[in-house]
Formats: sequence, structure tokens, C-alpha cells
Amino acid sequence: MAKRISFSVIFATDEEPDYPSSELNSHGPAVCGWRCRANSTLSPKEIILRFEKPAVICRIQVLAHQCIIPERIELWIHQSTRGAPTTPSSQTYDFLGFIALSDNSGTNFKSRELQSVPVGPKKGTHLKLRFGSPYPNELNKSNQVALIAINVLGEYLSTENAMQFIQNMNNERTETALASICDDLSFSMYVEESIVETIRELEQKKIKAVNDERFEYARKLKLCMGALRNAGERLGRYSLAKRQAVQQEDFIAAKLRKEQMELYKKMVFEQLQVNYLLETGGLNPDNDCVSDLYTQKPPLPSPPSLQDVASALSNDTMFTAIPFTSPQMVRRENSDVKSPNTLNEHRQSPIIGASPKRGSPNTGSLRRRNKSAPRTTYEDYEERAIPALRHSHTNEFLRECQGAIVLENDPCRGRSRLNERERRQAALPILVFGNEMVELFYSRQFQDREEGLLRLTAILKGEAFDYSIGVNKIARSATLILHRAVRDAVFSVFNHAAETVRALFIDFVPNRVTQNEVSRCVDRLLPELLAKSGDPSPRIHTLAQHTILSIAACPEVRMQHLVAPSLSRPVGSGTHPRLALSRMQMLEQLVLSQGISSDKQSGLTCRILSESGCSGIHHPSEPVRKVAERVLLLVYKLNPRLVRKQLPPDDDITRRNLLYRQLFAEFDKIDDGRRREMTSHQGFTSSSILRQHATPPHSPNVSSNLSASNNDNSESENRKFAFNNGTNTNSAESTTVNSPRKTLAYNCSPTNKSASASDSNEPEPHTQNSSKSNSECENRCPFCDWPYNGDTEQLDKHYWKACPLLTKCPQCSQVLEVAALCTHLTEECDAKIGYVQCDRCSEAVHKNLLDIHKLEDYCVKPKTNNMKCPLCHEEVEGPSNGGWKHHLTNSDGCAGTAKRRARI
Repeated sequence: MAKRISFSVIFATDEEPDYPSSELNSHGPAVCGWRCRANSTLSPKEIILRFEKPAVICRIQVLAHQCIIPERIELWIHQSTRGAPTTPSSQTYDFLGFIALSDNSGTNFKSRELQSVPVGPKKGTHLKLRFGSPYPNELNKSNQVALIAINVLGEYLSTENAMQFIQNMNNERTETALASICDDLSFSMYVEESIVETIRELEQKKIKAVNDERFEYARKLKLCMGALRNAGERLGRYSLAKRQAVQQEDFIAAKLRKEQMELYKKMVFEQLQVNYLLETGGLNPDNDCVSDLYTQKPPLPSPPSLQDVASALSNDTMFTAIPFTSPQMVRRENSDVKSPNTLNEHRQSPIIGASPKRGSPNTGSLRRRNKSAPRTTYEDYEERAIPALRHSHTNEFLRECQGAIVLENDPCRGRSRLNERERRQAALPILVFGNEMVELFYSRQFQDREEGLLRLTAILKGEAFDYSIGVNKIARSATLILHRAVRDAVFSVFNHAAETVRALFIDFVPNRVTQNEVSRCVDRLLPELLAKSGDPSPRIHTLAQHTILSIAACPEVRMQHLVAPSLSRPVGSGTHPRLALSRMQMLEQLVLSQGISSDKQSGLTCRILSESGCSGIHHPSEPVRKVAERVLLLVYKLNPRLVRKQLPPDDDITRRNLLYRQLFAEFDKIDDGRRREMTSHQGFTSSSILRQHATPPHSPNVSSNLSASNNDNSESENRKFAFNNGTNTNSAESTTVNSPRKTLAYNCSPTNKSASASDSNEPEPHTQNSSKSNSECENRCPFCDWPYNGDTEQLDKHYWKACPLLTKCPQCSQVLEVAALCTHLTEECDAKIGYVQCDRCSEAVHKNLLDIHKLEDYCVKPKTNNMKCPLCHEEVEGPSNGGWKHHLTNSDGCAGTAKRRARI
């Protein structure tokens, strides 16, 4: 697994003093990065990194500046041996490749580009970066190039698993997973450094917990790491604000930011119980037990404002500076001012918080601070409240901090004051949640918008709130302000908005809000989330997809079919690939989670899904086509005929198209699997084509020893055989054998219900002059007219292996005529309780497979006076006029029997 390779910058051709190349040695929110001097004429601009140890690198990550961007960054690697020259000019570098950067004009030069490219595996000790010419723009008039951060991933050569690492990289040719999430540049650059170290410790604890099979402890560590990452990103923003205050030499604000970071970090660690999870004092059994805090994602405490920090500092200062100041002490000392000696003592050691006393002999030179204030007597002054902090140094500290915390002192400052149009639009949310909370959503500060979303989430999850207003009004008001939040360009705000939307539909809506109000909420939020699902950023469109699927899982939303119809609309070729892919992926997840419905309003019927899938397979984007194919395959498993109707005919011309060839090949696999499944449910085995050995119906010994004629099939012993040959009234010498079961009437036309398949080819009546003919009839199979030499054992073997008109019941193994198989399974067989007769094609089908059977192409109603063959499912014409015999014995007849032969 790849990990971060430590390095140090040893050479740079050019650098600006305020942005030295040494900034690249570390990662963090406060890192400024490297920048060359303005209008520098040196070319090319190069930076050389030296690894801490010789290493094998597999991936390099670079974070570019938002506006000072080079067109490309070339990568060169060098491996020096011990004792080789170390000066940059004496080293020989091998070219690895280059990283092309965007000009960033699409984001209005506000976003930083993070590039992560594989380069390995390559061994080396030095890495050289060569920067191309800068992109020209209005914000880079000095033609500078810059780099915020660089990260090298790989494995040190000195470690034991280095060779295994190289071998895996060479064999797999895939991206190697990171050993720790903390090694990723996107993580370490935006999370505060101390939090990164804590998360790294928790990650090591999690790995050890998994090895020790402490899975509950590992789950807690995972949740804690996720919450700490969110807190670390907020602390990173505080760190940026502290650095900005230092650059502006506003040290009061810098001190407040520092205290704010320490206070919030302490609150987070106490809330998440980080010290208990780290187990610094040894194994803690409580970590293996379920706790209320970690039953789900643990919440973070509300961050302290600068005003709270300043108040806390002032209280601590006042406590340490004036521990003796209290109203009782001040009044007691003020009562002694009548004595001049006492007054002098007070002047020599003044009391902090006490005011000058009027009427005293030595206060004549003192001037009143407010000349317009009315004069009062000493008794009136004695009854007034004591201003304990008027002249204390803590008051001076607060006055100095006013410039830094003016935003916090005035809660409305920095927020967008609602104009008349916005007040009319937000009239209902203001009525429900109050003006102060609604103004948070219109604030220019994204921290205020996050705070408003956190408050709304707490309300929707059941925090104490006045629900007498009405749950419908609360849901409508929340939807109105969430409609604004989900469109926010700041990811952290959109992340909180998505969480609030899920809280609305998962925690608040069920069993509370009416159906009409739920429909109104979905109609307002779903279009914005669908637009976000096509966002270029993977984390945004993935979060939008998850939110939409969470809304679709809400019982009230699912019952009204509010989400699926929007996702199952056909995808046009002009639809953006990301948006089309997101819609098809969400549609596939809905089909897998909710299934295919027969309700036309659900948007998940076979016809709608097949139309949507067919439109997706013609989209120009290959990922969209792949997902559309999977949707079609899901529908094909339930209704193959409908899917094939939406596609071109399955012929050689169509299969020349690679898309259709692959799709039809998958259809063929599903068809084969369905046939095997039906066969396995019906009890067929690989030997089911063999027929059970039977005793001829005219044989005088019905229970003859069958094993003598079928030594290779021991299972034929002690079998029952039921032959239904009927009674031949035209043959005087034919014998009738009574079956142990009742005589079946099958193959019957409406006019002749007692005729059987064996009667369809009646021999001519015998006369005294046709003894030879009579002898021939005695030596023929009574079913297929196969001639034999009179040996009954030969005839028994013929029944078992060769007679095409006979078959074996797949359930009870009785040998009977093919024409009687369906009737036998539904009326006579021991397993008849598991079979039903299809009302369309009249075949005997297992109850569990009836729905699948009706989807088959051969399940159609036969023509009048025709029957369906249970072996090949083809129609048998004229069953009462020799149709069965012609169908089963003709070489071009039944394809479902292995005993077909030419007509005798």
C-alpha cells in the first residue's frame, strides 16, 4: 500500500521571499505554497525535491494555485548512489512525463485544481519539477507561476515489503490503495494539522482493532474519524483566518482565533470522547459495548463564536484580577467615605470597580463625565447598581476586541438583510422559524448558512419546537429554505443541505405530513437535486444521487411514485453524459431496491423501463450505454418479449453491431439460465430423457422381472407402469390390460373423447385368410408399430429406450404416453398438488414457475382441435387422427425427445 514519501526542497531556481519553496515541505490549511518572482526572466523554472530515503514512487499529487497557474509541470526523477555528487548540475534525471493544468477560467479563478497522476513504479532519490509558461489572465499580470502543494506516494526501498510493492504494481497495473487517508493531499491540505495526527492515531487503532476482532470498537473509531475530519476542516478555516489576521497585524483577532480553535477542539474531543477511544491508559472494555453516542454518525458541538471566546477570556481575567470585588464589599467600603482618613486610604489603594464619590471634600477638581446628567444625592447614588467593569482592565480588553468581533457582536451584520421581495418569498418560513433563523440562510457568510442548516436539522429530528404551528407548515417552510440551500455553490453548505433534506423525508415526513404536502416538497426539491447530480465534481453528484435515493425510499414518496417517473424518462442523445449517467444509475438502483411494478403510474413498469433502457443504449457516452444495458437485462428477466420488441430483430445483420451482439449474447445467457431453472424446479435431471422400462400391455405377465432386460438401469426395478392404450374393438386378438390407475381420456376431439393416440392408426379387421397379417400384428409395438421378433425382453427394452410415444413422469417415474403427461401431472401423479394447468396453453406447469412460464414465447393458445406437446411445446395437429404418432415418430417432428426415429 502506498504511503506519503517525506521530502525536502533542496533547490529552486527562483522564489518570491513571501512564498519560499520551503512552503512545499509541509501540508496544511495555512500553507501558502511556492511562487516565483514577478516578471522573472529565468527559464526554465525548476524545483528539486530530495526524498528522506530512497523510495519507489507510484503516484504524484499536485495542488495548483487558483489564478497563478503554469500550463504544464514536467516530472523528472533521479536515483543517486552513495558517494555520488549531490549538486543539481551534476545529476542526471529521467523524464517521467508531464501534468497539464487547466487555465481555471471556468471557475472564475476561484478554485484550486488537484491533479493525481500515476508514474510508477519508479525508483529514485530526487524529483525535479519543471514549470511551463503561465496562463495569461487579469489576476496574473506579473507572469508568475506558483504551486500550492505537492505530495509523493510510494514505498521506501529500505522497508521489507518494497519488493512486494514493486511486484504488485508491475503485475496489477492498477492504482495502489493508500495506507492511510491522511496521506492523501486532498485530506492533509484542508484539515488542521493536530487533527490529522489524531486521525492517524485513530486509524492505527482501528487496524489493530480489526486484527483483534474488536469490531464494535473499530466501528466507533471509523465514525469518530469521519466526525473529526469535519471538525478538522472547520479548524482549518479558523487557521486561515488566524493567518490572515497576523498578516494584517491584527493581533487581537489572531489571539481570539487561536483561543477559538483551542476551545472548539476541546469541545469536539469531549463530545466525541476521543481520549477514551485512543485508550492511552490501556485497554478499555467500554469501547467494545454499544453506546448511544455512536449508534449513528455522532453530532459535533456548535462552534463557539468570537464573542463567546472574548466573553470567556474576560471572565477568566476578571476572576483572576479582582477576586474580592462584590457588591457587598463595595457598599461596605462606600459607607466609610465620610471619614477623610478613610478616603485617603481609598485614594492610595483604589478599589477596582468603585466610582468617585460626590460630596467628598477632595473631589472638587473632578469633573462630571456627563454634564447633562442630573445631580443626585449620595443616597440616590448608594441605591444604584454598581458598574463593576466600568474602569477595569477587562473592560479595556473588551473595547480593544470590538474591532475584531464586531461581526459577532451584531448578529445581523454580515448577513443579507431581507429585502421586500425576499420577505414576501420567505413569509411562511419567517412565521414558522423566526426572522433571525431565516436570515442565516440569506447570509453572505457560509458559516452562518451552515449554522442555519444545523438548527433546521435539529428541529426536523425532533428537537424541542412549537409543533402547534402544524407539521404541514413546518415541512413547507423547510422546503422553501432548503430549495435555496441545495443550490449553494459551497460544498460544505450543500453537504449540510443534503443531510437536512434526508432528515426531512426520513425523520420528519413519515406518518406526519399529508400526501399533498409531500408531493409539493418533492416537486420543489427534486429538480435542483437532479441538476446537482450532473455536477462535474464527483463528491457533489454522488451526494446528490444518495439524497435522491433517500427521498425515494420514504414510504410516502414511494407510495405516490414521485421520484421514479422523473428518472425513467427516456434519455436523449443531447442529454449531458454526466446527467444521463446519474439518472440511469439511480434508475438501476431503484429497480434493484423497489423492483419492477405493474402500476402504470409507478414509472417502473416493464414498458417504461425498456423504453428508457433502449434510449440509453443509443447515447453517445459509453458509461451511459453500459448502465442502460444492465437496466434492460433486469427487465428482460421478467418480460423478454417486450424488451425484444423494442430492439431490432435478432439476426445476423443486427448482430454485426457490437452493441447489439453483446446485448443479445446476454439475452441468450438469461434464456439458458431460465430453462435450466425451470428444469431443476420440475425435477428433471440429465438422465430424464431416458424412458422407464415397461411391460407390454398385451403381455400375460404384467409384473415380469424387468431387471433382466435392463441390467444397466437398476432404478427400473419395482416400478409401476401405467399404459393407457384403450380398447381396440376391431382387433379380436388384442388384449386389454387394466392399469392400476383410472383410464385417462386425452387426445380427444370434441366429437370423439375416448380415442387415444394408439387408436389413431387402427389395423384392418382380421379375417380367416389373413393369418400372416395377424402374426405380424402380434409382433409389433402397440404404440409405434415397431416390429420385433416376438421376444418380450426385446420389446421391454424398446419401451424403455426407443419408443418415441412413451415417456417417464418427472415426479413419480411412471412410464406413460407423451399425450397423457399433462393430464397425469395435474390429476393422477403423487405430486399433482404442485402442478396446475396453464389457462392459456393447457400445459402442466409447476406452481412456482407459472409466472415465468407465461412469459415464454411458446405459451400461446393452440388452435382449435390442436394440442400442445409437453416435450417441445409445439402444436400437434389432429391429435385424434394420428397427429401424435406423426409428431413423435417423424424425423422432422418433435425436437424435445431423444427417441425420435423415422416412421415405420
